[in-house]
Amino acid sequence: MSEESPLDRFKSALTGASRAIAHEPELELTWTADSPAQSGKNLRVPMPGRGLPRDKAMEARGFADSFSLRLRHHNDALHMRNAPIEPSARACFDAVETVRYEALGSRDYAGIRQNIGAAEDVRLASDPIARATSPGEVPVQVALALMLRERLTGQAVPDVAKAGVDMVRGWIEERAGADFDRLAESLDDQQAFQALSLEMLRHLELVQAEPLEPDTPDNDDEQDDDDGAEDQEGEEDSESGEDTRREMSGDFEEGEQGDETDSEPEPDGEMGEADVEDEGQEGMLPVRPNRPWTDFPADFQYKVYTERFDEVVGAEELCDDEELTRLRAYLDSQLTGLQGVVTRLANRLQRRLMAQQNRSWDFDQEEGILDAARLARVIVSPGQSLSYKVEHDVEFKDTVVTLLIDNSGSMRGRPISIAAISADVMARTLERCGVKVEILGFTTRAWKGGQSREAWLAEGKPATPGRLNDLRHIVYKKADEPWRRARRNLGLMMREGLLKENIDGEALLWAHNRLLARHEDRRILMVISDGAPVDDSTLSVNNAGYLEAHLRKVIEWIERLSPVQLIAIGIGHDVTRYYKRAVTIMDAEQLGGTIVEQLADLFEVE
Repeated sequence: MSEESPLDRFKSALTGASRAIAHEPELELTWTADSPAQSGKNLRVPMPGRGLPRDKAMEARGFADSFSLRLRHHNDALHMRNAPIEPSARACFDAVETVRYEALGSRDYAGIRQNIGAAEDVRLASDPIARATSPGEVPVQVALALMLRERLTGQAVPDVAKAGVDMVRGWIEERAGADFDRLAESLDDQQAFQALSLEMLRHLELVQAEPLEPDTPDNDDEQDDDDGAEDQEGEEDSESGEDTRREMSGDFEEGEQGDETDSEPEPDGEMGEADVEDEGQEGMLPVRPNRPWTDFPADFQYKVYTERFDEVVGAEELCDDEELTRLRAYLDSQLTGLQGVVTRLANRLQRRLMAQQNRSWDFDQEEGILDAARLARVIVSPGQSLSYKVEHDVEFKDTVVTLLIDNSGSMRGRPISIAAISADVMARTLERCGVKVEILGFTTRAWKGGQSREAWLAEGKPATPGRLNDLRHIVYKKADEPWRRARRNLGLMMREGLLKENIDGEALLWAHNRLLARHEDRRILMVISDGAPVDDSTLSVNNAGYLEAHLRKVIEWIERLSPVQLIAIGIGHDVTRYYKRAVTIMDAEQLGGTIVEQLADLFEVE
């Protein structure tokens, strides 16, 4: 056997340290090419590289230490119960809780303090606070967390974020400076710390809720009753969710139920107070709003500030062959078990499609092919004439299917992995049935506007500029391209930094227009998304419902006037409010089964 590599030894040591910090002997640690994340007792941290450069090794240690401290000192149920509903307040609430449990480790261990500081430096390098030029561009939750960490641990604000923090320091200290000292006295008590956090958020005018009272002997019984009711409700929801998964997805094994511990609601993404982090740490990704129809004026007109920086690009153009091969291998390794389940579901779809294409026979004809099954009656009664049969084809419309996959940041992790593998299996299945498949993705080239926003700023910030970001529309597989040639391309969805923001309306028009140019009789467009359009740059200078209003108008036009059959699958988001033919799933594990059922139903519609 070959000797253990330095990377293997580092992983073993890091796993042991994480288990010791978390007090969890069953904790497992794996490398990831995606965003670092914690799912139950499984930690995914950035791979430092085979050479183990010091800065990358410290970054991996920092994320591992933070996740381990979260396991040891953080109660998810308590956090969810007390979290405010306002998006800006929720982002701050999550951020200061992270500071709390990280401060507990940093206070006792200098190594942990150093590691977490290194990971924080890496994260801040791509955070909007590093590029802020005015107080309105500073993410309040990031500045608040850095100031609180400075007070609790004595660590200075990193140089890359110092200018941004200084822009809002006076405002925060004036309103909440006294709260910092009180928070420092409650580090070991999450309930008391959260009560003080909510009070601090009220002082900052981010939340209007009443302050949370710490547990006292007088309300213990009431608290226990509430907890019992919640536990019972949680068990019922769990059983219901399990039944749904089995019904929609088939035979998933117990260990393949997805990252359910990562399913907390996340803060909304807005410029200014509710700015989100560029690379989206867990709990800090943009959330899709659910706005009613009444938010949008009847005379709404959509416009684009500039299309100069938009691009339609093939997946193979965004990275080299070696990286595509590595990303595809990573995708396969992530979903080995799930691929078998989706394949079985795809085979079911294939049988249904082939049944529609089977030829049929007309019997008792005067001419045609001799019907051997009826020869017996001729022998019994020689006076009867021979019977013939005529074969004819069942009409099966020439069909093309486009899968349009949301490549936004909130799809990171298991949702985008399952979307990629499901699209891959569906393409292979439909190709065997003679149905052509196109796989497309949509995102933006940059966070917070990119070159479009820079051009707008250089031209004096004209009012109501319209869409203000650089579109990136990705072609993973062309309709006429064989599956075997495009298979590697789907691995691109696993690439770190690819998934950014999403402008659904223009993406839907782009995919629709590509379908209109096709010659097939039946054209189907399936949209896979986890919510409404979100682009902070656009929404910061237009009406809050600007992108969603455009999406609604595009959907209405396609459904009413276009020959294209439109269907949508929402992951954890109610898309039935937008699309007439739509289904919402609450667990990404259901995606494969849902695609199969919805496509099968569409093929049966004449």
